[in-house]
Amino acid sequence: MPTPREQLSDARLYLCTDARKRQGDLPAFLDAVLAGGVDIVQLRDKGMEAAEELEHLAVFADACRRHGKLLAVNDRADVAHAIGADVLHLGQGDLPVPAARAIIGRERLIGRSTHAESEVDAAVAQEGVDYFCTGPCWPTPPSPAATPPASVQWRYAAAPGAAAPLVRDRRDRRGQSGRWCWRRAPAGSMVVRAITEANDPATATAELAKRVRAHRALSSAFATVLDGPVPRGEDVEKGKTRQ
Repeated sequence: MPTPREQLSDARLYLCTDARKRQGDLPAFLDAVLAGGVDIVQLRDKGMEAAEELEHLAVFADACRRHGKLLAVNDRADVAHAIGADVLHLGQGDLPVPAARAIIGRERLIGRSTHAESEVDAAVAQEGVDYFCTGPCWPTPPSPAATPPASVQWRYAAAPGAAAPLVRDRRDRRGQSGRWCWRRAPAGSMVVRAITEANDPATATAELAKRVRAHRALSSAFATVLDGPVPRGEDVEKGKTRQ
C-alpha cells in the first residue's frame, strides 16, 4: 500500500468541494469523482463548526479509503487530526506550519496556498511543507476576491530553483481555480466548479484528468531543456525534446 507521500508524487487532479448540502448527493458524488480521476479531495466549506465538518468528513474519509485516494482538510489542524486526514491545507492566515505539524504529526502532508512571489519562496523554503498552490486563475466561490490571472506567479513558481515548469492551460473559465505543485516537483491542477457544477461530474472528472496528465508529459519535456536547446513545436506536442 503506497504511503500518502508516494501517492502525492503521482497525484495530478485536486478537487475542492463543499458538502453538497444543496444537491444532497455527497456519497454518490464522491464515488463518481474519485473513480473518475480525482487524486485528492478537500472539503472546503468555510464557516462550519467542527462537529458538522467532522460529520461530513466521515463520508469523505470512507470514500477515500474505498477508492485509495487522499483526503484533505482545509485550514484546521485539529479537525485534520481528529478525522485522520492524509493532508492539511493551510492558507496564509492559518496556523504556522510548525504548530500545525505538532498537531497532525510527521506522517501527514501539509500544503500551502500562495498568492505572491514572496509566498512561493516561503513555501519552497519552509520545512514541513509538502506542496504549495498557486493561483487562482479566475475568481471562484472559495476565493471571490482573487485578482486573476496568476500567470506571472506561475512563471515565477516554475523558474529553476523553485519548482519544475508548469504548463498552463485555460480550459473552461468557470472551472479552474488554480495550479498546484509539489516542492521542486511537477504540477497538477486544483479545480472547483469544473467538476462540482458539471451536469455529469464523472465525465467532467475523466476529461480533466486526461488533460492534466497529458500536460504533465509536456511539462517533463520542458523540464529537460531548461539548460539546453529549445524543443521544436512538434517535438513538444509529442512530449519529446531535440538534443
